[in-house]
Amino acid sequence: MEFDSGALPVAGANPCALIAVTPDVTIRRVAVSSMDNNIYLLTAVASGHQILIDAADDMAKIGRLLRAASRDAPQPTLRAIITTHSHRDHIRALGALAAATSAPILAGRDDVAAIERQVGVRVKQPLDHGDKVRSGGLTLDVIGLRGHTPGSIALAYGEDGQPTHLFTGDSLFPGGVGNTDRDPARFGQLLGDVVERVFAVYPDSTIVHPGHGAPTTLGAERPRLAEWRARGW
Repeated sequence: MEFDSGALPVAGANPCALIAVTPDVTIRRVAVSSMDNNIYLLTAVASGHQILIDAADDMAKIGRLLRAASRDAPQPTLRAIITTHSHRDHIRALGALAAATSAPILAGRDDVAAIERQVGVRVKQPLDHGDKVRSGGLTLDVIGLRGHTPGSIALAYGEDGQPTHLFTGDSLFPGGVGNTDRDPARFGQLLGDVVERVFAVYPDSTIVHPGHGAPTTLGAERPRLAEWRARGW
């Protein structure tokens, strides 16, 4: 699945944001589109294996992101594209990136059909809650967070002695859970999953990287869980 990053377009000269460096991985982010969608790229320092989360839009900026990460490891190669959910603003560049890199697409099982229908590409690996995605020393834990869409997932990356990084798509933001269209059943399911599968599992030091906008931590959000439940969104 190696590819020539020179074949990808470049938008501007500034490197994309390096938001975390650990002994084993670098994490970069670029925001795209008028909706401020976040695209994340994890690069394993030793192996050069890369996993990109949410090919939302703008192949030029994605090309710049991959070029910026070329300094993070020897001979980096994109090994997987993971999509957190099926909404159009998170998959506009998915088909083009898969075609340019031959990297397989992974997504939550219950969103696979919607993604394939919209993009016209095959999702190689459906993901379920509790799965692990492994590549060249990179391991991401899959967390099912149902409600924003049926197959929405979050992805957790952690190392000993380092804060966990949690990529939550549109399921968890600073100040609340994702949009459930004021549907009480969907809201109850999403909040329940967030409480049981995120807040009850991960410590306050966990860094939340949402699908749009700024990051937060579980410690900053935990005191507001009762408020979220009471307001119903």
